[in-house]
Amino acid sequence: MKKVRVLTYGTFDYLHIGHINILDKARCLGDYLIVGLSTDAFNSEKNKRSYGTFQDRKKILEAIRYVDQVIPEESWGQKINDIKNHDIDIFVMGDDWQGKFDFLEDFCEVVYCPRTKSISSSIIRSDLEVAR
Repeated sequence: MKKVRVLTYGTFDYLHIGHINILDKARCLGDYLIVGLSTDAFNSEKNKRSYGTFQDRKKILEAIRYVDQVIPEESWGQKINDIKNHDIDIFVMGDDWQGKFDFLEDFCEVVYCPRTKSISSSIIRSDLEVAR
């Protein structure tokens, strides 16, 4: 029987319970979870600075029991190729991206999971700035 393969993406800096919840929900949808992790270069292109290097963030994700594989996310346009190359059945993102990835429905099921209330990397970043 074919395993159901799930794919999600993110930067996963300032790892928090919201990240763990979405990884848990994504993994519960299938048998094998692949995480596309934004590279340092791609974050720079998005004008986003992450806490921790790609290698450090990758190692943290690989230590989480829900995650089976981590691949680099190097561009916005790679998602279709990743879905095809990794035989993905379900694409998962937080509902703050609602509708933005519907074009992937031609290639797999698209699921938007509810975000965990009152927590995000942006909130943590802001709180750290205030604490300075």
